[in-house]
Amino acid sequence: MQLAITRDVSPDMAACELSFVDRAPIDVALARRQHQAYQRALESLGCRVLSLPAEADLPDAVFVEDVALVFDEIAVMTRPGAESRRREGASVADELGKYRELRHIVAPGTIDGGDVLRLGRDVYVGDSARSNADGVAQLRALIAPYGYSVRSVPMRDCLHLKSAVTAVADDTLLVHPGWVDTTVFAGYRLIEIDPGEEHAANAVRAGQGIVYPDSFPRTQARLAAAGIAVTTVDVSELQKAEGAVTCCSLLFTA
Repeated sequence: MQLAITRDVSPDMAACELSFVDRAPIDVALARRQHQAYQRALESLGCRVLSLPAEADLPDAVFVEDVALVFDEIAVMTRPGAESRRREGASVADELGKYRELRHIVAPGTIDGGDVLRLGRDVYVGDSARSNADGVAQLRALIAPYGYSVRSVPMRDCLHLKSAVTAVADDTLLVHPGWVDTTVFAGYRLIEIDPGEEHAANAVRAGQGIVYPDSFPRTQARLAAAGIAVTTVDVSELQKAEGAVTCCSLLFTA
């Protein structure tokens, strides 16, 4: 069974870090309802959802993906690129340590989980403002003994690698070709987002389908045409915090 570790929305979410989106008012109560619907969508696809309590003084803590990387053999606690987010990992580590032996990225290395795309034993890390070369080197050293390769991927104009590319099936990636060089992913079937929906490349796989924002209908139609089973959710308030569907959970086989 897939386990999804999630965390409730902080009451201070409006003070979140932003890089590539303009700040807009966030309705925290609505964000909580949307997050609960997201959790139910994961459950509908067969996940067991574990919800950690909100961190009142950590506005971005709902985005649990950024603080840990879960592999079959171990889990790696990251060191987020934004200093304000580095206290978010402690309570996630407490829970994750029940399922995996933990390793840690240490200073001066930084990695955000949103920059890390695992495709089998190939691990791609976005060359972003949040993940640096030292962090990539540490990750490579930690997981190479288990047969994983790590490759740094140039990207542009977006926060994380998974803003630009995510897996929607074993052999299929959803991509924004303007934000990442798609030749890096030669050998995979690529579904390009609709050009009018620039934030549409982020989807999270769960069970036999994906959870996907309902705000990108034209890209959703492309996914459906490719045979991808799509469960949609409204995450409009989370998107104002530069969040998306991958970043709200840590999914792994327990």
